[in-house]
Amino acid sequence: MGKIIIEEMEFYAFHGHYQEEQIVGNRFLVDLEMEADLSAAADSDNLDDAVNYQQAYQIIKNEMRRTKSNLLENIGKRILDALFTEMHDIKKATIRVRKLNPPMGGPIKSVGIKMSRKQKDL
Repeated sequence: MGKIIIEEMEFYAFHGHYQEEQIVGNRFLVDLEMEADLSAAADSDNLDDAVNYQQAYQIIKNEMRRTKSNLLENIGKRILDALFTEMHDIKKATIRVRKLNPPMGGPIKSVGIKMSRKQKDL
């Protein structure tokens, strides 16, 4: 087993509870950690044997751009659902979604959620 880690994917999207957030938008950072058997790819040095992290990025990008979500929890769930639907080799995935400069009445760098799911949790 091993881990594939993609950090600080940045997206501009229109998620949020407040109407202004859904109109103006905001910057989001997404981190992904996937656990999988990496031994075949390590031995063969062939992309066909690897968990394709470019595919994972595209899945996340699509979920960030599609339906507006009121809550970060909903974004995290949708991303995990899509990852496990489209990528059958991953055993566990952890997603972290952060909204930068959230409208909370004061200077806050980010607010976020972190969710994990194992393949058998489906």
